[in-house]
Amino acid sequence: MKNNLGQIRTSLLATLADGKFHSGEALGEYLGISRAAISNHVKTLSELGLDIYSVTGKGYRLAQPLTMLNTQEISQYLQNTDMRNVEVLNVIDSTNQYIKDKTIVLNNGYVCLAEAQTAGRGRHGRQWVSPYGASLYLSMHWHFSGGYAVLAGLSLAIGVAVANTLKLCGINDTKLKWPNDIYAQGKKLAGVLIEVEGQIGSGCDCVIGIGLNAALPDNVKEIDQPWIDLAQISSHPINRNQLAAILINELHASLLVFEQEGLKPFVQTWKELDVFANQAIKLIIGKKIIEGIGRGIDDTGALILETSSGLQTFHGGEISVRAK
Repeated sequence: MKNNLGQIRTSLLATLADGKFHSGEALGEYLGISRAAISNHVKTLSELGLDIYSVTGKGYRLAQPLTMLNTQEISQYLQNTDMRNVEVLNVIDSTNQYIKDKTIVLNNGYVCLAEAQTAGRGRHGRQWVSPYGASLYLSMHWHFSGGYAVLAGLSLAIGVAVANTLKLCGINDTKLKWPNDIYAQGKKLAGVLIEVEGQIGSGCDCVIGIGLNAALPDNVKEIDQPWIDLAQISSHPINRNQLAAILINELHASLLVFEQEGLKPFVQTWKELDVFANQAIKLIIGKKIIEGIGRGIDDTGALILETSSGLQTFHGGEISVRAK
């Protein structure tokens, strides 16, 4: 079986995805490679965050069954997106970067998803830990002809879209943290990263990246703040393909509304889901720390803080709840 390394590993995972034991000999025969090569591929997959058991006399199996992303299956649940605008990738550096590197003109709503990211990133250049098959790593392209001026509050609207997606999947207790995180039970469930390219005074291209924890492995250690995943809070198994399609549908619908009306249609829902509403919080802006009571957001998406000097609004900064 002649294949490049990526295809071999994809085929290997497709075989192991049932969660049963498969001997190294049988895997080698199927893939047309040696048992030693199988062992090396398993080691590489383990380094990508997959929890693979190796038992002498039995072979290899995944710690839990894996449903791999599949364009055809995702397309079954899509409403307003042509499946030709959905691309599923295996292991890449970053879904956001993949779209940014595209040299062709992309349609609004073009989406790429990956099984794993080797250089996933969050805000301020932080690493977004991206184990194989453990989450949704999704990026969508959208061109705004109105340019930078119409983007105020976009990350908040996207947060509402993610919360709506989860509600449609039976997850009702999610909250939003200003300006770009989704929480459940006081822990981070998902994050949004929006990157914009364009010239002042002209249209701009947005890449909207979302990382949503589905079923992270127990041995993940790199995340430096309290986290939670869908496996912990859902009463039923989550199909990542269906979840991806529902999220794509919600993003597409929300962006059409945002494009025409801005943040206003999303403000009330965001306020209702504000995880730090009426709580004492710290806002970090560079080296400056501002303390106050969170009073939601204004119509532009700015954070409202009640401080010792009265109500103040802030368009930038970060609410600190990170592990020390």
